[in-house]
Amino acid sequence: MASTHSGSWDAAATLAARVVRAARAATGLDLAPEEALLRRGSARHGADFQANLAMSLARRLGRDPRELAAQIVRELDVRGLAAPAQIAGPGFINFRLDDAWIAGALAATSSDPHLGAAADHAPRRVVVDYSAPNIAKEMHVGHLRSTIIGDALARVLRFVGDDVIAQNHVGDWGTQFGMLIEELDDSGWSADGAISDLDAFYRRARAHFEADPAFASRARERVVALQAGDPATRAAWRQLVAESHRHFAVVYGLLDVALTPADMAGESSYNDQLPGVVEALASAGLLQPDRGALCVFPEGFRNRDGAPMALIVRKSDGGYGYATTDLAAIRHRVGALGAQRLLYVVGAAQRQHLHMVFATARAAGWLAEGVEAEHVAFGSVLGEDGKVLRSRAGESVKLVDLLHEAITRAGDAIVARSGVADEALARTVGIGAVKYADLSSDRVSDYVFSFERMLALDGNTSVYLQYAHARAAKVLRLAGDGAVAADDADHLLREQHERALGLALLGFGPAVDHVVSTLQPHRLCTYLYEVATAFSAFYESCPILTAGEPRLRAPRLRLTSHTAAVLRTGLDLLGIGAPERL
Repeated sequence: MASTHSGSWDAAATLAARVVRAARAATGLDLAPEEALLRRGSARHGADFQANLAMSLARRLGRDPRELAAQIVRELDVRGLAAPAQIAGPGFINFRLDDAWIAGALAATSSDPHLGAAADHAPRRVVVDYSAPNIAKEMHVGHLRSTIIGDALARVLRFVGDDVIAQNHVGDWGTQFGMLIEELDDSGWSADGAISDLDAFYRRARAHFEADPAFASRARERVVALQAGDPATRAAWRQLVAESHRHFAVVYGLLDVALTPADMAGESSYNDQLPGVVEALASAGLLQPDRGALCVFPEGFRNRDGAPMALIVRKSDGGYGYATTDLAAIRHRVGALGAQRLLYVVGAAQRQHLHMVFATARAAGWLAEGVEAEHVAFGSVLGEDGKVLRSRAGESVKLVDLLHEAITRAGDAIVARSGVADEALARTVGIGAVKYADLSSDRVSDYVFSFERMLALDGNTSVYLQYAHARAAKVLRLAGDGAVAADDADHLLREQHERALGLALLGFGPAVDHVVSTLQPHRLCTYLYEVATAFSAFYESCPILTAGEPRLRAPRLRLTSHTAAVLRTGLDLLGIGAPERL
């Protein structure tokens, strides 16, 4: 059996390294692997990969690019990997991989539990901060992206061996809890009861606060009691938090997101640490008074007038804001949890705030060398009118309602196609469609939410990928147990579509590794769509179960099995189910 080290079977990385080595010998320049400018080639020209560095280097050196390409090729050794390189056009260097190398790579990666991904990844402890709803409020569509993207990244990082700690930084502290606890008392709510509509409860408490001065006065007293640790008030607060968690759990269950109460690290959990944050920043000489408040002015941040921007650590009334809590969270995650990488899956609008917090933490020594803090920013979910998605009444769409509608629409589509109602399948398809529509978009961009588009059977949708997996699963089911043997020597790639599918399957490891390094789940989505498309062409063009010769049937079954494994594993990394039948 050949080595399953991912670098051994990443053709692009291997070719890039060899091209750069040859270019160094030809030019004397110290080049990095990415300077090979390696791209996927054109099947029309018989090229699997193309290196474009000759044109770039020729401009730097004042040389003829085709002549330089020829010199690089003379220094190039691709034996055992590809046929001799060919020069095309003004200096493109084209490569066609050896079929024997592809066959060996397929044999090795198909038997690897990670399918060729991250065998050389150095595991790290990673804290992923995501979802972050507010206590006493329903989760709405604004929480969709953080929850889905965060869960996908946590899954991918765990898959490659990282020790991932999920942190759900819920908003469970602040002055609003005074009015909420008073409203609980006024309504006669007990711990055995349930609040059917958290948003309506919150609006009722707000209206009561604004209309009734006596209620408002009691609410303010409740805030003082809560912060002072009054047992009865704290008990009511805990009941309200528990009731909110019950609502959150319904959404997380529908989304198949593995966030539990144990992952909740709300603002309240850092409350006792806030004075220590201020003391530590003062000891580091970072605090400056500004209009009664204590602030940090991190380097590199200025307002429109060019004046330094302040990060308020303690307000003029002695209270603390979000920045102080965020700084306490960093200290805890690095110090107590031992995190080496901190990921904040938070909307793009919070970019400046988070980067100021990161800069302050670095200045204080809490983000030391070897510890990374990254803002995983994302855009908004838009309606088909191009505006932020809202209900017909103009309110934020409740996430639970959106998910139930997705399941209902998927169920209707399944009945229309098959005449059979299947609730479990409807949930798998409907939730998968919502997730994939989000994850397949570049996270930093806004995207338009459309049930019709996301539930389509064709195009880059989860339904298309699920259908491809179900089609492969059906072939394997009909072939019977034991039909697919792990035989390294017999991965024949005689037909064009067999070879194209084989090449596509070898991209799984690099695609996963790319998500790990860039935190861009849409790269994995794009890859899985390419695999599904290649499998569809293979399925239509290359008989599998009805292949005339056993030596054709066996390798085609292996390609089908490998395809099913890649699609199933890839969808699972995105948090999407891969049904056996569809």
